[in-house]
Amino acid sequence: MNNLNIKFIKSLDDANIQSASLILNEECDFHLINCVNWYYEYPYCPDSLFYLARSNDSLFIKFIITEKHIKAVYEKDQEPVYEDSCVEFFCKKYYSDTYMNFEFNCIGTCIATTRKSRDKDIVLLPETQLRKIERFASLGNKAFGKKEGLFNWELTVKIPFEILNINPNELPDILLGNFYKCADRASIPHFVSWNPISTKTPDFHSPEFFGKLSFL
Repeated sequence: MNNLNIKFIKSLDDANIQSASLILNEECDFHLINCVNWYYEYPYCPDSLFYLARSNDSLFIKFIITEKHIKAVYEKDQEPVYEDSCVEFFCKKYYSDTYMNFEFNCIGTCIATTRKSRDKDIVLLPETQLRKIERFASLGNKAFGKKEGLFNWELTVKIPFEILNINPNELPDILLGNFYKCADRASIPHFVSWNPISTKTPDFHSPEFFGKLSFL
């Protein structure tokens, strides 16, 4: 199981999302998303890394991606962004039987739900909650279809602890979670993770393979 620490950075408390992107670069170590779990069918592994930190009331994640070809079709939250060039964060409390998935395409469009499994007890986050998830995408937020070539893009997101059902004054010692890079219907489909997944076919909805995220 991979382990990492969620660093507390005081300056994130007052930072807007664009400034937070720079702070994460300066104050955090990066982590790689490079587990190609289904190599024979999906061997492609884009250069993918992320930074992770927190303020007093929110979790911040910055993804930096270099990949062949990009796709951004979906502009409306809760549309199937996993079909585009996509990054994802799944997490759960240690003893919880539910987990949350946050999936973002390269222009910041988001799917977010609470669920027990891929197909069981799925609850979509309401629009009022989705609006609280701040996003800063280097490619802007307008769909552009498909582009061929080699591309670099970044996405920074801020997820308030209240959305994660975490009291910021009583943080748990750890969360369990995983980080992903995928593109189900792009020119080169791929499914890559931070913590390894041992399923026969691609399945990010596998909390038994989450890594450990410790609060500092």
